[in-house]
Order: sequence, then structure tokens, then C-alpha cells
Amino acid sequence: MSIHIVALGNEGDAFHQDNRPSGLIRTYLGRSPLVSGDESSLLLNAASTVARPVFTEYQASAFGNVKLVVHDCPVWDIFDSDWYTSRNLIGGADIIVIKYNVNDKFSFHEVKDNYIPVIKRALNSVPVIIAAVGTRQNEELPCTCPLCTSDRGSCVSTTEGIQLAKELGATYLELHSLDDFYIGKYFGGVLEYFMIQALNQKTSEKMKKRKMSNSFHGIRPPQLEQPEKMPVLKAEASHYNSDLNNLLFCCQCVDVVFYNPDLKEVVEAHKIVLCAVSHVFMLLFNVKSPTDIQDSSIIRTTQDLFAINRDTAFPGASQESSGNPPLRVIVKDALFCSCLSDILRFIYSGAFQWEELEEDIRKKLKDSGDVSDVIEKVKCILKTPGKINCLRNCKTYQARKPLWFYNTSLKFFLNKPMLADVVFEIQGTTVPAHRAILVARCEVMAAMFNGNYMEAKSVLIPVYGVSKETFLSFLEYLYTDSCCPAGIFQAMCLLICAEMYQVSRLQHICELFIITQLQSMPSRELASMNLDIVDLLKKAKFHHSDCLSTWLLHFIATNYLIFSQKPEFQDLSVEERSFVEKHRWPSNMYLKQLAEYRKYIHSRKCRCLVM
Repeated sequence: MSIHIVALGNEGDAFHQDNRPSGLIRTYLGRSPLVSGDESSLLLNAASTVARPVFTEYQASAFGNVKLVVHDCPVWDIFDSDWYTSRNLIGGADIIVIKYNVNDKFSFHEVKDNYIPVIKRALNSVPVIIAAVGTRQNEELPCTCPLCTSDRGSCVSTTEGIQLAKELGATYLELHSLDDFYIGKYFGGVLEYFMIQALNQKTSEKMKKRKMSNSFHGIRPPQLEQPEKMPVLKAEASHYNSDLNNLLFCCQCVDVVFYNPDLKEVVEAHKIVLCAVSHVFMLLFNVKSPTDIQDSSIIRTTQDLFAINRDTAFPGASQESSGNPPLRVIVKDALFCSCLSDILRFIYSGAFQWEELEEDIRKKLKDSGDVSDVIEKVKCILKTPGKINCLRNCKTYQARKPLWFYNTSLKFFLNKPMLADVVFEIQGTTVPAHRAILVARCEVMAAMFNGNYMEAKSVLIPVYGVSKETFLSFLEYLYTDSCCPAGIFQAMCLLICAEMYQVSRLQHICELFIITQLQSMPSRELASMNLDIVDLLKKAKFHHSDCLSTWLLHFIATNYLIFSQKPEFQDLSVEERSFVEKHRWPSNMYLKQLAEYRKYIHSRKCRCLVM
């Protein structure tokens, strides 16, 4: 690649020819660190005199490997003598430099009147530099004598130079001397900037020509299209809080009844929910002992507020045939008892809606002191043993993210015999559970425990078709609203269990887990894994997991080259095989084009267009 510079005009001083140093172009080429070449290689006068007498030609290397060719024409008469050569050189120039001496007005007018019209006709978006060389000799003489006026008239002013630059759209430079500063940093900096611009433009044009050449010769490489978008699975919103809140109103699996001091029934509740929220109720229902709690305020609150009545002749007790009647609890504080239904609703809804609770209590108790007293007792009920009551400011507490007591505290009772009223028998082992939680969270179990089924009256219930680990994971979801399968196989087993008990949200969680695990696997792991993806697909279809089965079909099609090599690929049904072949990636068309392109590349007819 080369850069062609054409320099026009005479920068020498007509009045001081004896002291004139080397010209602008020759000085730059000799001093610039970016230009390489010795004195003998820079000037090619001998060849130029014969071939091109119009111009003095210089050749050098710039930027390491870029050929730099400069044609310098200082005199108009010589330029005009060979018009054909001069016009061709200007037309092929990458940069044009126009130079004159500020103390030689004749050279300036020669440039302005002769060179400029020619350059305007031949100029085609080529950068032009106008260099005004020398120091004006009368610049520091302010007198107005006739001699000075004459001297001043023989100088070219800055305004004249700038006006000339505007006509050409050129860059105007004043070089007071040909020293290292003006030549190397000032003139050289501008010239090298335009040289870099010229190189960039030539490189860009070369790349365009190469692309055009490639498009007209040979076979272009095939374009691989993007695979189809995978189906999007939307997670089902949690209804954990509403499930437990509805348990308070459905009156199923009730095991505790609260009475006022007059022994009139106030509200029914469930021990497991109350104990999950409060250590006061744990102490009341003997889940924990005073030595376990070791907090005097909780023990005092339990003793001051509640009392258990075990009298068989209790006048307010309902006549039930069951052998395990609900536990009767008498609320000693009349004001607290009058608000107990609102307090239990607050507890069952998550124990964080303090402003609503305070508003409900204020509607029943007109006295503000009574309202504050009841609120303080609720806070004592929810207190953590051994810690200062952190619920002093209800508004501040509500402003925080709600604390779901159930899904943190109910896990304490998972697979524990405390308060358990049903036992599942699985693979020769037993798993205790609580009917209230099962009924609230699973409609199938709600129908099983409250209908005319054997399970409604039985304590020991056998479970078939599910492993103990899978069933414990299922119960963990019911108790905590979350689960974390160990892998894809366990997630599929849990999905089957969720489908058996019609817990749709757990099914969606397992589907998302399986999809996330498969998507995160690199291609090498997919190729080497022992998991039968077709068997996974058939299980998803059999257990009505439509979202997962559709996604798995797309997943097999997207990774066609991997799964088509596995033996289980032959187990796909005709319909499934047809779907996979239709949506496969990469497509058959692309593979055929790729084979043709590779055949062309390796054939003898293919030549390297670059080299």
C-alpha cells in the first residue's frame, strides 16, 4: 500500500536565496521519525529528469511498510510545460501540499492565480494543506515611512492565506522556520493525520472490493439460521398465605376451641398453625416446656391469658362421637377474648398486617388504652424467647418485607410426631403429619380426610407408588411452599407425586427445575449423560405435563445432532419423530449447503482469492 503526495509552489525567499535551507518536503522527509530512508534513496533526480522533468520525485517508507511517494513542483512554468503529466499526478494524489514564502508575494500570486484553478478542477475530496513558510520581516516595525510601507506590501498577510484556504476547504499552517518544532510537530502532525486517513480509506475500499470479488466468484458459505424459540413456561403464583387463611374459616380438622370467661365458645383454631407462630401456644399445648423456653415474660403471658379445661362435664362442650375432641382453652382476659377472632385472622394471614389489626381492635374497643393493652399482648404472644420485643413499632414492622412465619416455622414440625394426627406408611417406614396443613394445601387430601373414605377415620394411611424421599419432598412443599430436588430424576418423581395429588403449582415448579437443569448443560454433557430424554418426554405426557412435554420435544429438535445419535431416539412415536424432523436444528437444507461448500473448498477449482 502506498501514499501519493503532490507538493506545489515555491517556499524559498526571493530576497534571501543564499541563506535558504533545504525545502519543506525534503526537510520533513529527512527529519520525521515515521519516515525511513537515507539521503541516496530519498531523491531520485536522475530517473525523474528523464521520465518526469516536471516534478522532483522523493520515495521513502512511512509507518514501517507503507510506500511514500512525493512529487514536488516549485515553478509554474515547468508545471505548465507538461500539462498531461501534471494533471495525472494531481488527479492521483492522496494529499496536496501548497507552499509559498510569506516574504515573496510573487510566489503567492503564482500559487493563487495559476495552481489553484487547476487544483479546483481536478480536486475530488482530497485533503489540501496550505503552508505559509517564513517570518515576515516587517512584522515588528510599526513605522509608516515609504520604505517600510513598500516592505509591508511585499509580504503575504495571514488574512490572505486564510482566505485562500477557505476557497479550497484546506488546512492553513504558518511555519515561521523549518526547525524541528514547525516541521516535525506542526506540519508533520497535520500531514501524518491526513496520511492515516488516506490509509484507512484505502483499506476500507480494499475490503469492499474483496467482498465484491467473493460474492461474484465461488460459493458463499451457508448462513446458519437461529433455532426456534423454546416455549416459555410461566410459574404459577403462590397461594400459600390464602390457603392457611381459608383454613380458619372452613372449620376442618379443628383441634382447639377458645372460650370466653363465661364459658361461651368464641372461635375454633388449629394447634399446628398457632404453635408455628407463637412460643406462648407451644407452651400452652405442651409442645415445649418452661425449661425449653427459659423466658419469664412468655411463661407469664401464657399463664395470665389462657387456661386449659379438661373437664368431661364441661357445659359448653359440643357433643361429638369422636374419641379425640378438640382441646378447650379458656381466655381469661375479657378484652383480649372479645378481639380474639380478629387476632387469629391476623395470625393466620401471616402476622404482619399490624395496621389492619389495630383498626379492627379499635372498632371493638373504644378506649385507646384498652386498644394499646391488647396490641401489647399480641406482641408478647409473637415474641421470640430471650430477645427484646422487636415489634414495638407496628408501622415500622409493617413497612418491612412481610415475615412468613408459616414457611419458616412449620418446617419445625415436618416429619415430627409433635401434634401429629395422621401417619403415612411408605416402604415399611412411617412419616407423621398434620391433617390441618394437608387439608389446607391439597384439595385431594381435603376430600380424602373429610369424605366417606377409609382415610377419614384412620390414623395410619398407606401410600403406594411413591418413594419415601419423594413423599417427604412433597410434604416439605405443603408445609413450606418450597422444594429443592436433588436432580432431574427426583424432580420428575416429585412431579408425578404432585400430579397424583393434583397440586398444580408444585408441578410447575418441578417443570421449571427440569428445564433449568437441561438448559444449563453444555453440549458435551448432553451427549455423555445417562439420562433418557425420550423416557422423560413419555413420562411428562403420561402424567399430563403438557408444558414440559412440548418443551422437551423442542429441546430434542434443537439438539438434533446430539439426540439423534442416541439409541432411545428410535423410541419416539411417529408423531413425535415428525415434529422433531420438522423443527430440527440445524436444518437438512443447511447441512446440504454446508456439505457442498466444504466440497467446493477442498476441490482443485477453488483458488484463494485473498493471496
